[in-house]
Amino acid sequence: MELLDTVFVTVDEGVQGDLRGRVRPGARGRRQVSVLEAESWACAMAELGLSGSAVLPWHTRRTNFFVEGLRFPRDGGYIVSVGDSLRIRITLECDPCGRMDELWPGLEAALTPDWRGGLLGRVIADGTVAIGDEIRIET
Repeated sequence: MELLDTVFVTVDEGVQGDLRGRVRPGARGRRQVSVLEAESWACAMAELGLSGSAVLPWHTRRTNFFVEGLRFPRDGGYIVSVGDSLRIRITLECDPCGRMDELWPGLEAALTPDWRGGLLGRVIADGTVAIGDEIRIET
């Protein structure tokens, strides 16, 4: 994982430098970008009994974006706008995998309820994203 202050996100490639965002020919790109709510991560950490300096860093979850102060609907189909031009159509829940338990015992189960593992989406308009950019939910 690489933490960036600014990154370019495109319809064809997803997050610059993340090969998992590339849409393969014939694919729908439903898993192009991943988003994790800070509040959901905090709930998972609390469930594991982790607090203060013992809290795992959010990028342990291996998501592209970490969002604070915004609760996303628990379904797909809506659009999220980030910054001036990036637009992402949320497609589905990001289910945690067994790899999470390799990082911390019980992490997979702690991320399972209420979409705590995050959301997945498809980029529908390119844009550059920077820490602190405004995020909006569109209908």
